[in-house]
Amino acid sequence: MKRVKLFPKIFLYTFLVMMFVTVLAHVLLYIFAPQMTLSTNNFLESGAIIESSMNTEALIKLAILKALPISLVGCIGISLGCSLLFSKAITKPIQQISTATEQMAKLNKEAKCQIYSQDEIGLLAMNVNTLYTNLLATIESLKEETQKVSEAERSKLDFLRAASHELKTPVTALNAILENMILGVGKYKDRDTYLLQCKDITTQLSAMIKEVLDTSKIDFATERQNAEIFDLSEELPKFCEPYGLIAKTKQVSFSLNIEQPCPVFFPKKGIEKILSNLLSNAVSYTTSGHNIRVTLQSDKLIIENECEPIAQEKLSRLFEPFYRPDFARDRKDGGNGLGLYIVDTLCKALDLKYSFISTTSPKGMQFTLYF
Repeated sequence: MKRVKLFPKIFLYTFLVMMFVTVLAHVLLYIFAPQMTLSTNNFLESGAIIESSMNTEALIKLAILKALPISLVGCIGISLGCSLLFSKAITKPIQQISTATEQMAKLNKEAKCQIYSQDEIGLLAMNVNTLYTNLLATIESLKEETQKVSEAERSKLDFLRAASHELKTPVTALNAILENMILGVGKYKDRDTYLLQCKDITTQLSAMIKEVLDTSKIDFATERQNAEIFDLSEELPKFCEPYGLIAKTKQVSFSLNIEQPCPVFFPKKGIEKILSNLLSNAVSYTTSGHNIRVTLQSDKLIIENECEPIAQEKLSRLFEPFYRPDFARDRKDGGNGLGLYIVDTLCKALDLKYSFISTTSPKGMQFTLYF
């Protein structure tokens, strides 16, 4: 019976129970009906009692025996019909739950158990639907996390490739100068001049290696896990203070305008890294006598700096590692081209939207970070 399906099981059990009750009822009727029949007492005018014939019990038994086959056939038919209806009523919702779960096993997003009642079967269907909804949500969440990790790994790999290529340039230049100095070729005989140049290259190379190592240590994939609630309007002055001092030494005007409180739920260190790179870029590319404006509103942060506007077709490339616009090729002024790459990667990891556009009045660039 273990391999028999549910419908025939319920049908058979129900039918057997009904047949047992039917047979038992007929047996009891055959035994007790004649005894329960009252003796026919006829009262004569004189009060004498005339008892009915003793054959009455036998006649009743005979009548029951004659009616018994018809009664049993009728009861069997009724039992079959009732068993069939009862079995269908019980197994239909269970079969539908089974069919739905087969589709759920195939991760069909449209699969759903129909709920016909509020009994245990209805509650089971409801629980299965809830469980499947949670399962789909978990799978989608895992897919998103896997995709983010894959993107982070791919981004890191691209970064390391770009870093290795970028580091080759100063190393090659340094090697060429040293070889020519050793051989005493032409102008390279002036060792004092080129030793200073070699020192500049090694300093520059050391700074680049430090920046590459610092960038590679950032775990972009897990930044979101350290999120906390804080008011950016309270933290922003502290973030801006050192860059305001640097701007002052360059004779660049640095203004901070906090219009409204801005509560956010992000990792504080991640936001600090983003702002640090944005403000560092703004200070680096703003020349003496020009302005940097930082404005905080309830849902966004705007950083504007007056500088040479960047052409629209080159804006997207600014977020590639080690890319610098033509006017910033001088490493002393233009940095190593990692600032906006870090900003872009962190914004993607934290699901932060931003815009970066050139402005005409005054001429410059505007970076807007949306919370």
